[in-house]
Amino acid sequence: MPETVIRVENLSKSYLLRHQDGGKAGYQSLRESLSNAVSSFGQKIFNKSSQIELDAAHNTEEEFWALRDLSFEIKQGDRVGIIGRNGAGKSTLLKILSRITEPTTGKIGITGRVASLLEVGTGFHPELTGRENIYLNGAILGMDRVEIKKKFDEIVAFSEVEKFLDTPVKRYSSGMYVRLAFAVAAHLEPEILIVDEVLAVGDAQFQKKCLGKMEDVGKEGRSILFVSHNLGVVQTLCTRGIFLQRGTLQLDGTAHECVSGYLTSFESVSTNLLERSDRRGKGAIKFTEIKVSVDSNFSSSTLAVGRPARIAFHFTEVRSGMQCIFTFYDQHGQAIINFNSSVHGQEDQVDRQIGKVIVCEIDELGLVPGRYRMNVALYWNGELQDAIEAATIIDVENGELRGRPIAIASGYGSVSFAHKWILPV
Repeated sequence: MPETVIRVENLSKSYLLRHQDGGKAGYQSLRESLSNAVSSFGQKIFNKSSQIELDAAHNTEEEFWALRDLSFEIKQGDRVGIIGRNGAGKSTLLKILSRITEPTTGKIGITGRVASLLEVGTGFHPELTGRENIYLNGAILGMDRVEIKKKFDEIVAFSEVEKFLDTPVKRYSSGMYVRLAFAVAAHLEPEILIVDEVLAVGDAQFQKKCLGKMEDVGKEGRSILFVSHNLGVVQTLCTRGIFLQRGTLQLDGTAHECVSGYLTSFESVSTNLLERSDRRGKGAIKFTEIKVSVDSNFSSSTLAVGRPARIAFHFTEVRSGMQCIFTFYDQHGQAIINFNSSVHGQEDQVDRQIGKVIVCEIDELGLVPGRYRMNVALYWNGELQDAIEAATIIDVENGELRGRPIAIASGYGSVSFAHKWILPV
C-alpha cells in the first residue's frame, strides 16, 4: 500500500470579519472619511465615554468559517484536483497545508518536503535576484548548495528568464514571476507539490509545459494537489478529486466523479444573480439577470440547434467601455465556445434605447442537443468587476442546421457546423 503523505483530521478554519454601520461592510469616500475623522476627534474632546459607546454601536464582528471539519488522506503518488466554487475554501486549505496559515481546530500530518506555488508574490524575497531566490527556496526545502546547483540549469531553462536571472524579482512581470516560481517548485524534487490557480497568469504555451511537468512529477511517485477551475485539465491530470462546497467536503472520489458532482451542484443555484455570493471582481458593476430567448420578443426560451438565440445581460449600471465575456461549457466541464463584446465585427450595433443591457444575438445556434452552463465575466476600466460561474443553465433541443437534422447523442462532440456532402452516383 502507498504511504500516507498527508493526513487531515477534523480541520476547520475561521476568520473574524469586522463590519461598520451595523454589519454593512463598504467603502467610504474621501469626504466621508475626513468628515468622520473630524467628528471622531471632536467627540473625543467633549465626551470620551460617548465615543466608546458610538464605536461599539457602529462596529460589529462576525465569525466566518472558511473550512468546516475536513478529514481526508493523500497517498504517495496521488494527483488530487481540488475543485469548488469561489469561496469554497480551496485556497485556504492549500495555505494551511503549506504552513502559511494555522488551522483554528483539527490537525494535519505531512510526511516529506512540500513545495507550494500559491499567490503571485509568495515564496520569493522581492529584493533578491532570481538566482538568489532559487538557492533560497532550495535551502527552505532542506537541500544543500550542491543539490541545488545540479538542478540550477534545468530550472533556468524551463523558466525562460535567463536574461533576467540577476535582476531583483520585484521587477519581474507576473508572468515571469510565475514561470520561475513554478520551475523552482517542480524541479527541486519535493515529495509534495501544491499548485493553486496561479498558473492561469502564464501564457497558454507555458501552461501546457507546466501541466506536462506536473504529469511527469506524478509519474515519479510524488504527490500533487492542484486547484483549478479548468475542469478538463483536472480530469486529464488528476487521478483523484476533492469537491469542496462552503468549506465542507462534499465528495472525495475519482476526478470524473467530483467534476460531475460539482457541475450538478449548479443546477440548484439561484437564478437571481444578485443573490449569488460565489462571485469575483471589484463589484463596481454587477450582473443582475441573464435572459435567454430565440427572438427579441422573448416569445420562447427553448433553444434548439440551427435556430436563432438571443442572450441579454442585465447590469446594475452601464458605463462606457464595459467588456462582457461569456463561455459555454458542456456536461463534462469542457469550454466549448467563448464570446467577447470587445472583439467587434461589421454587424455590431449601438442602441441607446435598451438601457442597462448588453445583448448578444446568434443567427444559427451550433450547439448540439444537451445541457450547457454559462460562465460570465465583466471588465471595466481594465479591471474585472464581476465574474460568476454557471450564471445560467441552458438546454438545447434537437433541431435542423440549414435543413440538416441534428440530434446527436452525448459523447459525440458538442458543436455542429453547416456542411455538405458530395457523394458518388
